[in-house]
Amino acid sequence: MLSDATRLRILWALRDGGERDVTTLAELAEVGPTSASQHLTKLRLAGLVATRKEGRRVFYRARGSHLRKLLDEALFRADHETSGLPDDD
Repeated sequence: MLSDATRLRILWALRDGGERDVTTLAELAEVGPTSASQHLTKLRLAGLVATRKEGRRVFYRARGSHLRKLLDEALFRADHETSGLPDDD
């Protein structure tokens, strides 16, 4: 699930624990609403995001604090890989 740049951008937009609708997430991920919706469906089926309906609008949020830790670690590792910095292990 985390190998796709669009899904990472969507999850990054949800990392603070807030809720966002599809339109907002699409803008933040720099994709169309249809594409964002398809990615959000995959993330929901994988258990990484949860939904809440308000009328016709659906709001998404990250499921659990572990997701922020996972994203922080993934970005830390990617930064070290691309900058040539040594591992902290």
